[in-house]
Amino acid sequence: MQSSIAPFLFCLLLLQRLFKFSKINDYQQWVQWFRYARFFAVFLFVAEIILSYSETTRWIWHIFLISILLFAIQQTEMRPLRMFLFAFVPYVAVSVLKDLTQVILKDFYDRWNSYFDTAIMLSVIWLVAILFSQYRQNKAAEKERIKRQKEDEINRAIAIRKVELEELVAERTAELTNQKEELEHTLEELRATQTQLIQSEKMASLGELTAGIAHEIQNPLNFVNNFSEISNELIDEMKQELAAGSWQSAVEIAEDIKQNLVKINHHGKRAEGIVKGMLQHSRTSSGIKEPTDINVLADEYLRLAYHGLRAKDKSFNATMKTDFDKNLGKINVIPQDIGRVILNLITNAFFAVDEKKKQAPLLTNTSGQAPAGKLYEPTVTVKTSFIPPSGGQKGTAIISVSDNGPGIPKAALNKIFQPFFTTKPSGQGTGLGLSLSYEIVTKGHGGELKVENKIGEGATFTIVLPV
Repeated sequence: MQSSIAPFLFCLLLLQRLFKFSKINDYQQWVQWFRYARFFAVFLFVAEIILSYSETTRWIWHIFLISILLFAIQQTEMRPLRMFLFAFVPYVAVSVLKDLTQVILKDFYDRWNSYFDTAIMLSVIWLVAILFSQYRQNKAAEKERIKRQKEDEINRAIAIRKVELEELVAERTAELTNQKEELEHTLEELRATQTQLIQSEKMASLGELTAGIAHEIQNPLNFVNNFSEISNELIDEMKQELAAGSWQSAVEIAEDIKQNLVKINHHGKRAEGIVKGMLQHSRTSSGIKEPTDINVLADEYLRLAYHGLRAKDKSFNATMKTDFDKNLGKINVIPQDIGRVILNLITNAFFAVDEKKKQAPLLTNTSGQAPAGKLYEPTVTVKTSFIPPSGGQKGTAIISVSDNGPGIPKAALNKIFQPFFTTKPSGQGTGLGLSLSYEIVTKGHGGELKVENKIGEGATFTIVLPV
């Protein structure tokens, strides 16, 4: 019985390994077979116990073990188990050789029995060592397999996430592309609207100037008409003097006609300049800077703005003051744009002083009392000055428009350059004048547009342009 324990254990160990290997690799044709083989090994061991050990069962164990080994070694699919299978060979070979010697060569067996036992013990040690080595290798392989499995799972998760992210990126890209197209379309509409608003602002200011322009043109036209009529009468007199032979008188009359023609030419050019300024104000800016006499430009728009307001409201009246620096000369600016800025500031100044006059026609002191008989006098002052270059710095042209109106409320002071913001009553201002002026001065000319304000005393807008 004791001799059957080792074959039973080794057989059961071998069958268990083969069964597990077949099951893991899904070799269904062998799984059932090895399961039955395990049952047979148990049956054989129990039978040997019952029979109290017999020679027959011992040789059945040998045949059974050898059959299993030969079968497994011959299978190509079981090559990964070759080392494990060959570990059983020494034990099986020594056991079979020992039993054969015992049957065939009894005397030899008796003499060498101890050596056979030693050989069996060594084969068992060999088998255990190989199995332990296999166990460690299998553990390492299992760890590596689990590691690879986790890496594969991570890689699969990454791949799935990557696909999801790519789909999400594609969706977001499509959304952003659509938004970009919508924003570009909206931007184009805003640009078109801005252009229309700017043109509307120009035409609105041009409309306010129409009466002033008509008044300004009327003066030189009256001079032209009057001097033309006088010249015509002088020509008739000259003809009479020539007919009478009074050459000296004829020459004097001719000199008078020449002077009249000079005056006609002067006022004709004056009217031409007014029309040219009107056309420059109404047309789209060329964006090209050209030498411009700022003093002439400011004086022109001061009078046009004044007469334009007078034509609209006969009760309007204000004192105009100018202080032009003769050293300023011509500077490179875009005349249409700077003209619009100056006109806008002057128009706002006139509006401010007119509103103050309507609300408080009498001057008031700090106690709110009005000095007896002293009326408020609306005054708008346009001043220019020139700071010459020095210390490597460029020269500076300064244009200021001041009024003695009510000033700008503190709440509105930080908003006056914002588009569509206006302190004027509804319908009397677009809210674009100062914002467009600010852009023209700062972005178009690299200058500054500043405001100084005193509540109740007036405001001063200053244009600073590098020369």
